[in-house]
Amino acid sequence: MNVYEQVLRVLDSALNLQGRGATFDAATPLLGALPELDSMAVLALITELESHFGITFNDEDLHAEVFATVGSLNALVQQQLDRHST
Repeated sequence: MNVYEQVLRVLDSALNLQGRGATFDAATPLLGALPELDSMAVLALITELESHFGITFNDEDLHAEVFATVGSLNALVQQQLDRHST
């Protein structure tokens, strides 16, 4: 399973989307478009992504644009994975 697919699974789990996350593509809007993604859910999502991938996000990396789409969220995760592998 690639990183993108794993991000979709974590997103689905953290937001209790009951499988809807599997239908998302990179352009699917998140923040402001998914009622499940409120401020508390953002914290849960960050925590689940960190736990799942064994990474830690820097505070300065976490801003609204990161949560704009599935693609932007995936890019943040990939960036952190790349940082941890070097």
